[in-house]
Amino acid sequence: MKSLRFALPLVLLLLSTVAFAQTDAQKSFDKLKSLAGVWQGPVTTDQPQSDMVPNEPVWVSLRVTSRGNAIVHEFKKPGTPDDPTKDDPITMFYVDGDRLTLVHYCDAGNRPRMVAKSSPDGKTIEFDFLDVAGGTQYGHMHHVVFNLIDANHHTEDWTFMMPGDKPMRGHADLRRAN
Repeated sequence: MKSLRFALPLVLLLLSTVAFAQTDAQKSFDKLKSLAGVWQGPVTTDQPQSDMVPNEPVWVSLRVTSRGNAIVHEFKKPGTPDDPTKDDPITMFYVDGDRLTLVHYCDAGNRPRMVAKSSPDGKTIEFDFLDVAGGTQYGHMHHVVFNLIDANHHTEDWTFMMPGDKPMRGHADLRRAN
């Protein structure tokens, strides 16, 4: 009976630790939900041979879906028609147990999965590579950082690992369009 009395506080402590981890993931997810809407701004890359022209404008749509349990993120070049042959990558965000996860449905034909960590002030959410489904012969998305500046301004930094593990970085400086 004495061992049960000592075990109960330990179990409660462990359960509270799990609850705090879930709370951190949920807090970061809620921060991303606050970005719901349409954003526009320039994208720059560190690779001159990329598809993006320096300072080329893009539209980013973030939409909360699935009764608040998922976020859809879509990049789109202005004036691009809805056409599956065009490059409109989709990223899905969701809380999976005690972590915030994203799956990037890439035009390279694969689906990398990343897990978030949040800065102490909650204004930076950084996603680190976990694994990838599908082939990586054309490269894969590897790292993402969201910097929440204010309600109408955020940046996104995306790192794509090209074949041979050469990183290509893209930076989007986005302002709320609606």
